[in-house]
Amino acid sequence: MTIALTHATDLVVELSRPHEMGECPTGTRRIIPIVGGSASGTLLSGRILPIGADWQTVLTGGIADLDARYAIETTDGAVIEVISQGVRHASAEVHARIAGGEQVDPAEYYMRTAIRLETGHATYGWVNRALFIARGGKVGNTVRLSVYRVD
Repeated sequence: MTIALTHATDLVVELSRPHEMGECPTGTRRIIPIVGGSASGTLLSGRILPIGADWQTVLTGGIADLDARYAIETTDGAVIEVISQGVRHASAEVHARIAGGEQVDPAEYYMRTAIRLETGHATYGWVNRALFIARGGKVGNTVRLSVYRVD
């Protein structure tokens, strides 16, 4: 059996300054507010609402656990919740470049997320019955993700 992927949307998630929580029992924690952005694709297009955040835990070895929740408002007015959980791994040198605001080619590090979407809007009920995966990277004060529906 082969798993097929269908491109759903490209996300540009705008972030504001992180709120550093410091060294916690589970790792270095930070909360990064999500303040806007866009979604553009054949299956989903619209804007990212200025609500939500990425609750990150940075572990040893350059690994970051990503746990983001936010919402997309489609061009026709549906609101879709995004629950995105993933992992980012980079060498210390690449991580320093990303943290310094440099635009680093996502091919130089690993960033993948598993995404669930949910809505009560009848037109987009199909998102409630699908899983999504994404690949992407950080560019300045944004995260850019190419999102695919797992068929």
